[in-house]
Amino acid sequence: MKKMLVIFCAAAVFGIACPAPSSAAVEVEGGAYVGFYDKYLWRGFDLSGGVGVIQGGMDLSHKGFTLSYWTNIQANDDKEAGYKSGEATETDITLDYTFSLNDTVSLSIGNIFYNLDGLDDTNEAYVGLTLNTVLEPTLKVYYDWDEAKEDGLFFTASIGHGFDLAEGLSLSLGGLLSYNQESDYAVGDYSDWHNYELSVGLDYAVTENVTVGTSLLFSSPISDAAKDAIDSDTVGGVSLSFAF
Repeated sequence: MKKMLVIFCAAAVFGIACPAPSSAAVEVEGGAYVGFYDKYLWRGFDLSGGVGVIQGGMDLSHKGFTLSYWTNIQANDDKEAGYKSGEATETDITLDYTFSLNDTVSLSIGNIFYNLDGLDDTNEAYVGLTLNTVLEPTLKVYYDWDEAKEDGLFFTASIGHGFDLAEGLSLSLGGLLSYNQESDYAVGDYSDWHNYELSVGLDYAVTENVTVGTSLLFSSPISDAAKDAIDSDTVGGVSLSFAF
């Protein structure tokens, strides 16, 4: 019931924000994607028991609003956690609104609903600022307003850059630094630096709408409190995406 309510509210907000003109069709952009990864790594936490997963989703965008659906499916059994192959362990629904404050600064606000198998579902609201310059530095603040008993805040600062290597072939590099402030339900009951991440991706545009890619991400804890919660780890995978 809770999941259906969130879906309904997200769809209602999206519909109100995107009314259909009487004389023209609504122009909606988006894409669908699917990928196979050797594990599910989230904020440094291995959430698949170190076994492979299939992840996929879809984004629909109109006039700055984006409605996203994403799910994680176990590709292999994880007997210790009780996950079975083919089982969806998490489904996220995100409603985002991104707009430009000026020529160099963009603001994003939104909410992520986490539907979790075997755990209580939760929600995180977030706000992010991006400088539309070299490396696109971005600061994001997440607030677990649902299940967190303490502050429920999680901060990330990230940079990234893309390079065109050849026609249709591009390389992307990224880095992220995070700080946890008593986000006790999703991350941990402490206030300290959490982890850093380094990522690299290689994408090839097969057609104007179809892209295949491969990626690798390295995550490592920073503070002693984070080291008690997560280990240094990597996740790699391949993906296929379709834009429309």
